Amino acid sequence: MIKKTSSTDFELSVAIQGFPGAFHDMAARKFFSGSHIEIIPCLTFKESFDLVKESKADVAVVAIENSLAGSLLPNYALLRNSELKIFGEVFLRIEQHLMAMKGQTFEDITEIQSHPMAIIQCEEFLEPLRKEGVKIIDTPDTALSAREISEKRLKGVAAIASSLAAEMYGLNIIRHNIETNKRNFTRFLVLTSDNKYSLVQQHHQDQPANKASVCFSLPHKVGSLSQILSVLAFYKINLTKIQSAPIIGREWEYFFYVDLMFDDKKMYLSSLDAIRPLTDQLQVMGEYISGIIH
Repeated sequence: MIKKTSSTDFELSVAIQGFPGAFHDMAARKFFSGSHIEIIPCLTFKESFDLVKESKADVAVVAIENSLAGSLLPNYALLRNSELKIFGEVFLRIEQHLMAMKGQTFEDITEIQSHPMAIIQCEEFLEPLRKEGVKIIDTPDTALSAREISEKRLKGVAAIASSLAAEMYGLNIIRHNIETNKRNFTRFLVLTSDNKYSLVQQHHQDQPANKASVCFSLPHKVGSLSQILSVLAFYKINLTKIQSAPIIGREWEYFFYVDLMFDDKKMYLSSLDAIRPLTDQLQVMGEYISGIIH
């Protein structure tokens, strides 16, 4: 729950998929920089949505796309069906580090543990080690790997995880930035329920929204999508992303998830009025300030 700690400061409970020290944790801390937050770890993305819906957490921070791997389509469906609202986004550069117990050196390592995605992202670094006989082990979470090494005081074992995980669990980073691609970013959405949206937005957001995320389906006929794009262009709305996903039970029909950037709120609202008759189930999932990549 939101706890008022002063006239200008709040404590928020933030549900994340993963454990403290994971990249979701880093994204939450970056977005709510300067605020006191309580991280609530969840095993699945659905659990993080459910905690907010059930008022067991104030907000959820959820990955929605990665610059290398693309969109997380199941999270789009969770968002559309959850009735939660987007009130912010945050971009995080994904920097992977190799860490182990204090006193351990790189030469001591015979096993490396991490989430499969982190392992894939570090393949160029790991491939020579595989050939030398180092075991590469999949685990459920990057931060969990770091925590278990720390708690069990495992020697000869290293984890691939964030710098925050190394700090939280008292591990030494023995190789920095081992990710293959140094321009690897993940976009996270910050979500809350309707009854807390205004309070959280007022707490964090001090300027007008300039971005919106909407979704809709379209009649299964020629030119239906091009009509929508033409209308948005007429109103000078910039599409920064368009993502399709199949509608279960309706073959070859799709939901379209669209991110819109705008300078003029009235023009943006007029564009929605213009496309609404051309769409089915038009849903505004949130209006917020665009995040910055750096």
